[in-house]
Amino acid sequence: MERRTPSPRARSQATVFARAADQLLPEAVYRDLVAPLFAMATPILGFGILYAVVGILVFVSWHSRAVLALVVCSSIVTAIRLLIIRGYHRAGGMTQEVSALRRWEKRYTWATCACAGLIASLNLVALGAPHPLVHLATVSLIFTFGAGIVSRNAGRPRLCLLGQTITVVPVSLGMLVHATRIGASTVTGQFFILEAILLLVVAAMSIESVRHLYQSALEHLTTKHDLGNLARYDPLTGLANRLLVRECFLRQAQSCRVDRQIAIHYLDLDGFKAVNDQFGHPIGDRLLVQVAGRLAATVRGDDVVGRLGGDEFVVLQPDVLHADQAELLARRIIRQLSDSYHIDDTEMQISASVGISLAPVHGLDLDRLLQCADAALYRSKRKGKAQVHFCDDPVPGDRGRVVA
Repeated sequence: MERRTPSPRARSQATVFARAADQLLPEAVYRDLVAPLFAMATPILGFGILYAVVGILVFVSWHSRAVLALVVCSSIVTAIRLLIIRGYHRAGGMTQEVSALRRWEKRYTWATCACAGLIASLNLVALGAPHPLVHLATVSLIFTFGAGIVSRNAGRPRLCLLGQTITVVPVSLGMLVHATRIGASTVTGQFFILEAILLLVVAAMSIESVRHLYQSALEHLTTKHDLGNLARYDPLTGLANRLLVRECFLRQAQSCRVDRQIAIHYLDLDGFKAVNDQFGHPIGDRLLVQVAGRLAATVRGDDVVGRLGGDEFVVLQPDVLHADQAELLARRIIRQLSDSYHIDDTEMQISASVGISLAPVHGLDLDRLLQCADAALYRSKRKGKAQVHFCDDPVPGDRGRVVA
């Protein structure tokens, strides 16, 4: 069961650039925000080529070894950025663990900051060039980089803030210093002052745009995530509903074979109707919530627990090597659910009956497997309840057993 997270409105009241804000995001939302970073191979390659072209033109017109060194460094950083994207996809893309995704994002951020630093360095070096067109060519890289980072990386606002700061602030300060050296009252000096102010204003506007784009994307993705949860989780117990159980089974069935079976446990609560009749549906609902909690605590991490409706539950147990493993889990479930319950100082006693079908032994159609397990469940109830039976058990002599 996924933990609840603050609403988009609550999150929007905090700064979107805070590192801690990412810790509040649902995993699915974080994955959706990070994924676009690693779909930018073509723009990164294109910008690397553009940097090289501008740098070579500057070198041809000025013959500065520093410019040539920066072009070489830019080519290396561009290659690293492309290798990071390739490595991310080869490692599994957005299906990786969140901790792995954070490591990939950190690498991407460092490489992007290195690229921003090279842009700033080229502009600072170009301030000493004798031709104004050289300076205009290098400044165009700042605007191109800024537009790209805002449009493509708005889902990671800290990255945008770092990129804009690294490219704009040093260059703007360098322009102001250069203007004072050549004379702030001259036309050229005034031009550099105006251009420095323009860069800072555009950067501030870009950062504000990123803030709005991020909040909009966050609200959209969170709503999408919440609607997905509503469609796949039981609202009372928080367990998987029939739709999510089916999706999980289809994923597990891809690796299902005779020596790695999936056990489908169909559960029904014995005595639940009497509790509902005696204490009312609100108490019955609270009892179902406790049952769900016990089920979730009894199974393994790879098992799937779902509620099909009423007092009927299902457990998908993958990687079953032998039917005995499924029976052991069923016995453990029955023992856990048969312990007494306490609601409002009232002690209640119920038990559970279990029917089990096995995939692929009994087929790979989930509806058929559930019907088969349901039939075995009612055999358990007819034999005295708190028992477990297999569907058309292929193991000779294996009969339902009462679980104490």
